[in-house]
Amino acid sequence: MASSQQVIVVASDVVAPIDPDQTLKASKALLAHIQKAAKEDAQKAREKSSKRNLLDDAGDDIEDTPIWLTLTTKRHMATSARLKPVKIPLPHSLNAQETTTICAITADPQRVYKDMFASDEFPTALGKRITRVIDFSKLKAKYSQYEAQRKLFSEHDVFVADDRIVNRLPKVLGKTFYKSTQKRPIPVVLQAKRSKVDGKRVGRKKRPAGDEAAKANIATATDMAKEINKALDCALVSLAPTVNTSIRVAYAHWPSEYVAENVAAVASALVDKWVPHQWRNVKSIYIKGPTTAALPIWQTDELWLDEGDVVADDDESSVVATGTEKANIGKKRKSLDGAETVEPSVPKTKKAKTSAADTVVARPQRRSKAKADDDGEMEKQVAQRKATLRKQKAAASKNMED
Repeated sequence: MASSQQVIVVASDVVAPIDPDQTLKASKALLAHIQKAAKEDAQKAREKSSKRNLLDDAGDDIEDTPIWLTLTTKRHMATSARLKPVKIPLPHSLNAQETTTICAITADPQRVYKDMFASDEFPTALGKRITRVIDFSKLKAKYSQYEAQRKLFSEHDVFVADDRIVNRLPKVLGKTFYKSTQKRPIPVVLQAKRSKVDGKRVGRKKRPAGDEAAKANIATATDMAKEINKALDCALVSLAPTVNTSIRVAYAHWPSEYVAENVAAVASALVDKWVPHQWRNVKSIYIKGPTTAALPIWQTDELWLDEGDVVADDDESSVVATGTEKANIGKKRKSLDGAETVEPSVPKTKKAKTSAADTVVARPQRRSKAKADDDGEMEKQVAQRKATLRKQKAAASKNMED
């Protein structure tokens, strides 16, 4: 068998960027496949029910079908799972529709945020899309039950949360929101910015207790609208200790040029900022639909980050010898004639252990010389005690006869 070292390809320090032609070609092929599959499904449904419209069904399915970018790395992107997702700006927003509803989860109290969203200073178009504002205390009190969480999840398209309380939301919202990345709350900064003096941020001054707006320390209407719009125009990346990461970047009803531009923007920003060792740590990049095959847009020739990650087949014995990896050789025991036999290490159930204990065979054990001497002395003492008891017993019997 050939050595594992032979698979390493020496690569230059300069990594070629994503080819826009390849990305556009893959986007066109993927969209064409999704549209064809949607029409076939609609045709099958139409054959079952003549009342259904073929074009309407296909259009509805495509409109809700997301396009995913899948990035595979050679080593883990993060050492632990992060509850706060990473935001990457997109050239074409995933939430540009005016009918998209937004639920804002804020810090306490919620009244000052409701008043801010309803004020004249806040953009009217964005304010109409924010259909619910709820603070953390009321969220914890009203939506602790599973059914209430499911209802809240289904009533809104996008959830934004104050950056100060976003890390406490998984314990309150549970698996309903966090088992997938579809509607995880997007962190936004709703807190007022601290002023700077000589280039350094200064602490916030204490406000009167009756001033609720100052107590909540909320940002201005302009800053709030800017933060929420930025969150809506971003792709979300949930970093975790894994080598495979998927990001929603587009929809199947978009033009292929929009898909290609979003893919290029997300891939470049993700690799440059969040992947350790950047492009040297990237193995491949694909795009795919929910049920389609993955189409490659970028692949590397170097399978490992460095040669230290590879162990040659000839070195496996040395690895075992150094103790870094234990060989599965089972338990050894000596047979009755003195030869060593290997007993396979098979997992035992409780029942098997019980039956094995009943049929266990006494096996000779290796004893040291000192232990053998101690055993010999003990045997002599036992023999002397037995002899003494026999003499005493004989004397007692003789006395009874007399």
